[in-house]
Amino acid sequence: MRPDPSDIARWTDSYFLKTKAVVARFGEVRATYAVFMRRPACYAPRLMVEWIAAVAKARGVEIAIEARHQEGDWVGAGEPLLYLSGPMSQICDLETLYLQKLGPPSVAAYEAYRMCAALPNVRFIAMDARHCAGLEMAEMMAYAASVGSAAARREVGAIGFVGNATEATAHFFGNQASLGTMPHALIGYAGSTLRAAEMFRETHPNGDLTVLVDYYGREITDGLAVCRRFPDLAVAGKLALRLDTHGGRYVEGLDPAASYTVLERFVPRATRQYRTEDELRWLVGTGVTAAAIFHLRATLDGAGFPEVRIVASSGFSAAKCKVMASVNAPIDVIGTGSFLPEDWPETYATADIVAYDGRESVKLGREFLLKSRRPNGDGR
Repeated sequence: MRPDPSDIARWTDSYFLKTKAVVARFGEVRATYAVFMRRPACYAPRLMVEWIAAVAKARGVEIAIEARHQEGDWVGAGEPLLYLSGPMSQICDLETLYLQKLGPPSVAAYEAYRMCAALPNVRFIAMDARHCAGLEMAEMMAYAASVGSAAARREVGAIGFVGNATEATAHFFGNQASLGTMPHALIGYAGSTLRAAEMFRETHPNGDLTVLVDYYGREITDGLAVCRRFPDLAVAGKLALRLDTHGGRYVEGLDPAASYTVLERFVPRATRQYRTEDELRWLVGTGVTAAAIFHLRATLDGAGFPEVRIVASSGFSAAKCKVMASVNAPIDVIGTGSFLPEDWPETYATADIVAYDGRESVKLGREFLLKSRRPNGDGR
């Protein structure tokens, strides 16, 4: 439980601590808080709810949590997510910390849902951990990916996120172990892509093998060399090539003209529709594009390796996933951390007291939070 109840005072806003002292001096009341966000989100409350329950138990008080939605539900801007009720002196100093645990996961879950729903037949791996600001954020983001993924699975039958990169949060995806094979550093250490694959397989002889192929800029040449070195894995569908080409160059064999030619061959309509500058770049630009993925797939199929899978990574946001879906790019797996919120102020959850000992009262302009103002008078 982070933070521990004994450490709450050090991490909460001081005006809540001063309010706690005032209430303790002048008399306790039962306060009801409405918790909400200012933007649409995918409700991801578990970390917040579990922490509040643990603090209440440690303090020996009862804090009622009245959820207005199920985990993974879509919620609108300003819509109460839940109501908290209990002794004001025992809730007011928790606000800083429980809001931290609600807003960011709910926005990240929203983005994860959009990715999975855009490409329902693609497997996703959460690779966000190294972009997180500390362990607590890493936990929140892994949880968020699992919530958004589960929502997409329920609503559109998506495969969604099948795992993540770190052991500590694998449980959110129903796994005991994390997923992943090699970073670029191993390719450089080995001196060649093929040798790195050999060394990795000798060290880890069981399971599937996924090999990065962009380190030396020979995605096609090195990819085929790995396939020929491990034909049994290739035929069995246990070999995958991962494209992670950065945005500073084209995948081997492509340039602007060749990229357009590839798309014209496989998806003639792709560039005849209106596209933004970003969308066009994801189709035929540098880095991991739709043209690059079609190019690699065609090369593998032509060389007799139709069962070798393609793993794509590098900037796969919800918007990029939508573009890939629009051309039915042949992607088997996407590794991404791009469900992390881009605009951090959008993650801010907030709370207002809406009743004191059952007497409704809220600051001017927030009357929409009152239970009596909710549809049917009960917030449902």
